[in-house]
Amino acid sequence: MTATPDADAESLPKSWDPGAVEADIYQGWVDAGYFTADPASDKPAYSIVLPPPNVTGSLHMGHALDHTLMDALTRRKRMQGFEVLWLPGMDHAGIATQTLVEKQLAVDGKTKEDFGRELFIDKVWDWKRESGGTIGAQMRRLGDGVDWSRDRFTMDDGLSRAVRTIFKKLYDAGLIYQAERLVNWSPVLETAISDLEVKYDDVEGELVSFRYGSLSDDEPHIIVATTRVETMLGDTAIAVHPDDDRYRHLVGATLPHPFLDTEVVIVADTHVDPEFGTGAVKVTPAHDPNDFEIGLRHALPMPSIMDTKGRISGTGTQFDGMDRFEARVKVREALAEQGRIVAEKRPYVHSVGHSERSGEPIEPRLSLQWWVKVEALAKAAGDAVRNGHTVIHPPSLEPRWFAWVDNMHDWCISRQLWWGHRIPIWHGPNGETVCVGPDETPPEGWEQDPDVLDTWFSSALWPFSTMGWPDRTPELATFYPTTVLVTGYDILFFWVARMMMFGTFVADDPAITLDGERTANVPFENVFLHGLIRDEHGRKMSKSRGNGIDPLDWVESFGADALRFTLARGASPGGDLAIGEDHARASRNFATKLFNATRFALMNGASPAPLPDVATLTDADRWILGRLEEVRAEVDTALDAYEFSRACEALYHFAWDEFCDWYVELAKVQLGQEEHTAHTTGVLAAVLDTLLKLLHPVMPFVTEVLWKTLTGGESLVVADWPEPSGISLDTAAAQRISDTQKLITEVRRFRSDQGLADRQRVPARLSGIGSAGLDDHVPAVRALAWLTDAGEGFTPSASVEVRLSDGTVVVEVDTSGTVDVAAERRRLEKDLAAAQKELAGTTAKLGNDKFLAKAPEEVVDKIRSRQQVAREEVDRINARLAGLPS
Repeated sequence: MTATPDADAESLPKSWDPGAVEADIYQGWVDAGYFTADPASDKPAYSIVLPPPNVTGSLHMGHALDHTLMDALTRRKRMQGFEVLWLPGMDHAGIATQTLVEKQLAVDGKTKEDFGRELFIDKVWDWKRESGGTIGAQMRRLGDGVDWSRDRFTMDDGLSRAVRTIFKKLYDAGLIYQAERLVNWSPVLETAISDLEVKYDDVEGELVSFRYGSLSDDEPHIIVATTRVETMLGDTAIAVHPDDDRYRHLVGATLPHPFLDTEVVIVADTHVDPEFGTGAVKVTPAHDPNDFEIGLRHALPMPSIMDTKGRISGTGTQFDGMDRFEARVKVREALAEQGRIVAEKRPYVHSVGHSERSGEPIEPRLSLQWWVKVEALAKAAGDAVRNGHTVIHPPSLEPRWFAWVDNMHDWCISRQLWWGHRIPIWHGPNGETVCVGPDETPPEGWEQDPDVLDTWFSSALWPFSTMGWPDRTPELATFYPTTVLVTGYDILFFWVARMMMFGTFVADDPAITLDGERTANVPFENVFLHGLIRDEHGRKMSKSRGNGIDPLDWVESFGADALRFTLARGASPGGDLAIGEDHARASRNFATKLFNATRFALMNGASPAPLPDVATLTDADRWILGRLEEVRAEVDTALDAYEFSRACEALYHFAWDEFCDWYVELAKVQLGQEEHTAHTTGVLAAVLDTLLKLLHPVMPFVTEVLWKTLTGGESLVVADWPEPSGISLDTAAAQRISDTQKLITEVRRFRSDQGLADRQRVPARLSGIGSAGLDDHVPAVRALAWLTDAGEGFTPSASVEVRLSDGTVVVEVDTSGTVDVAAERRRLEKDLAAAQKELAGTTAKLGNDKFLAKAPEEVVDKIRSRQQVAREEVDRINARLAGLPS
């Protein structure tokens, strides 16, 4: 590829300002259709579906990480010649969206009931059209290369049809049923919520012990303890262990309820721990998960004592109508009046489940709900991984997967909301029930079930419903199963398991088979699980801590490339990553470094052109080209294994430490030598061409600007990914460059010790450089160590010996008249004081027997190392002070 006439440094700004160009670059990519997938293409297919963010939300750092990694994968595959589909979309977020719109209505003193179901749903759709596109704009700011022409929403017509289709298939297969079970109930939202949406926190409550039966110790009675004394209004039994001799004679007996005209029966159940408390537990089957199981085993009555808002209801007592927390106080007081309180412990710290959605303590509640029978579905999802149809990355997370799918409980899929996919069940006047598919008509006069489906139900169809299922579409034929699912390990159970269950369930569906041959056993061939974002101190980000970071703030301050590189550089499979503003600033500096290096190359005439025979190039040229090939191979290996951190580290250190800090500096010397000028500009261009391509998937904006200016090419989005160059590292040349670097570095350190200012040139004599094999590198050593030729009458005032691989080079310099002796003495004395303080501190610690006995071995080893460094520094500075003129 040759450069266009204007592809030079003058077409670049003098400095990199991402905010000035990113938006236009992104829109240019979209307008060019680079991200639009073609199902009719004969290229190999590569596909990812975006985990759909909530329509109510905005991108947080976890999203930014997720999107960065997916974009990096798809950009690379597109450059490698794949037909890439990255399919975007949003989730309708049933609870969050309904709550948001209800709050807006409340500002005007209205409730959803004031409008009725249909008008309220219309208002939700109005809100979605007006305010539900925030995330789409933010994705563009990040540079997401998604196919916007295929943007989906979990409530759009196509996905709604898919939901009704699979519901009927599962229902007809006997895998969906209705049953009264205990669920997590949110009194604020008045709906069941998932086990996975319950967050457990330690709270200060009370433990109340009270007496059932006689108040006399000589007559039948049992003492029980509870943190929720109000639930005793629903007690129907007291459970004891069958081997507990204290209560064996009471099993089967009954005791009167203190407030109800009922009896509680004493049952024997192995669930009870006889060593805990009194060895007896009250049983409230309709309001506690363990009690519910005891109730099932012993066929106990299960009266529900609370309404949907968490108020006591239906007990016929003075407590009816009270909120559960008010009732907790009043029931305790009433028991105390009867003389039944045995003990009260407060504060009593215990774990309480809270709704992640609304924040209040959840209430276990017996409720009639719709369920998916998961045993066979979960087994198929587990077998898909066991059989290798889906591969989990990293493999270390496989045990978590199996622990979940192999022990999964039936899934409650109904929610008592208005916004969402309404359950396609119709009820007749005489209790009849029918499931109505998307192309069927419900019986006239029948009423549809009022509940809606759990949001995860529609999301579970995402990989295939977004591609047109249940219809047979070109997208399904080409891009399904998807290649990889990228998501955080924290939603492995929320979402991944559900998609696997439904994906395996529809594997034989005609829309997913071609000519009767199955094309997909699973919805995705790979699952890459990345870690969670934490702050620079390793703490989980949260609003309450005030340590959350808005990724768009970093985009504003540092540019999208800096945000993306920071996230990708920290992303190792399954591992959490701790980041702070300093990391983003360093990434912005990296982008600036690339910009300046490319601008330098362009200013010196760099332009891609065929390189001559490698054997004719200089050591520096052969070294950098060989290292470039090694890095290219390492990046390919790392990205194939989803090791983004490893790939980014390799690119960062090559670009900064080797190319910019060394080769560009060596190139400046070579550019002053006419015989090397053409080759040097060609090597600069060749390295930058490949380096910018390798960095493009993670840093798309700065690389796009630089590469197009360097090469005059159309766009990196559609450029070819670097192939093996065939240039292996010349180990001899690499060793000579390593020796040259060491020599220059040691001379620079020596200069500093001598008090010479940076870049202050001094006369020097290099002895032994020929025997060290570095004759060709003398110009580079003199230029980069700021040395001039000794000349006639040279009298050295100081020297340094540098041992290299093939010999020792002695560098003698004349510093007479160049050093401010008084200033240098002051500087050295200050450094000496610091070194002596470090030596004294480490020596004191190592002389403390108590410290040595308690400290971990690795800590002691680090202190010993610090002591040795400090001792050597004291000796070095003292020697330098002694050598200064009086």
